[in-house]
Amino acid sequence: MVPRDAHNVTRLWSPDALKEDKKTKEGQTGNRSNRCEKLAMEVEVEEKDLKAAGAERLTGGRRGLRIHGWEIESRKCSILNSSTVQQWEEKLETTHLPEMVFGESCLVLKHVKSGTKIYFNAFDALGGWKQEGLPPVEVPAAAKWKFRSKPFQQVILDYDYTFTTPYCGSETIEMDMEKHECGKSTSLYWEDCEEKIDMVALTSKEPILFYDEVVLYEDELADNGVSLLTVKVRVMPSCWFLLLRFWLRVDGVLMRLRDTRMHCVFSDSANPVILRESCWKEATFQSLAATGYPTDSAAYSDPSIISQRLPVVMCRSQKLKVSGNL
Repeated sequence: MVPRDAHNVTRLWSPDALKEDKKTKEGQTGNRSNRCEKLAMEVEVEEKDLKAAGAERLTGGRRGLRIHGWEIESRKCSILNSSTVQQWEEKLETTHLPEMVFGESCLVLKHVKSGTKIYFNAFDALGGWKQEGLPPVEVPAAAKWKFRSKPFQQVILDYDYTFTTPYCGSETIEMDMEKHECGKSTSLYWEDCEEKIDMVALTSKEPILFYDEVVLYEDELADNGVSLLTVKVRVMPSCWFLLLRFWLRVDGVLMRLRDTRMHCVFSDSANPVILRESCWKEATFQSLAATGYPTDSAAYSDPSIISQRLPVVMCRSQKLKVSGNL
């Protein structure tokens, strides 16, 4: 049965619905991207639901919709070719990139009247990785990596090969200069707050007008785990909600989860408010084993389940008040 309500799309983000096909190897090139496309296609939207919500589909071959002053669009493209990889390496000042970088893939949410744009892409995420510069994780299997690309050339792991990023999204204001008043600030300011996203309200039954999942980059860590950055979005008549997730598993060594959730409730106000929650969690396999959890990496294929087992490193709540009159 095709899922069409918020409850069912919450299931799409749940452990059961997001498990990999057991007949294929996790992270195999193209499989995850195809799975994301399949999940998105399962959410069929009836025109009457769009009309009742005051929404309309984007035209010109674009994937997304317009609703309550927002234009929400997802784009999915193939992985970077070799020449573009070289350009990215030069710009990022690195000689290392994930195995699969979906450089032109992105999610964009734009408040049309104010020009406020929140967007997610691989380049900015990798810029965060490069800037944070975490030390490399020590792994027993590291010796194998010395011969991963060139059998007779030693490869020294002197960088964060997990591509862990503090990235929680990009933002800008696209101004209509003819209407913009000189001297008026165009910066966006996220302020710390005590408010939390109402996760219970997000399970209420209402039509799903748009859903998609975009893979930004992925690396199998030379068959020693997975490093994955994705962003998912769903739009209902009452709000939009997204999850940006960085998931890392270094087999036998470490698991790391960095989630950023954003939520915006539609209202008659010209100044919508976006809530953003960032939560970082991580643990070593050794510490989990000490509390009775299994040490087999196969038990940790689904980050939605693992999230409940990992201790919190950092959590932060912020809000952005979007001005409708920039």
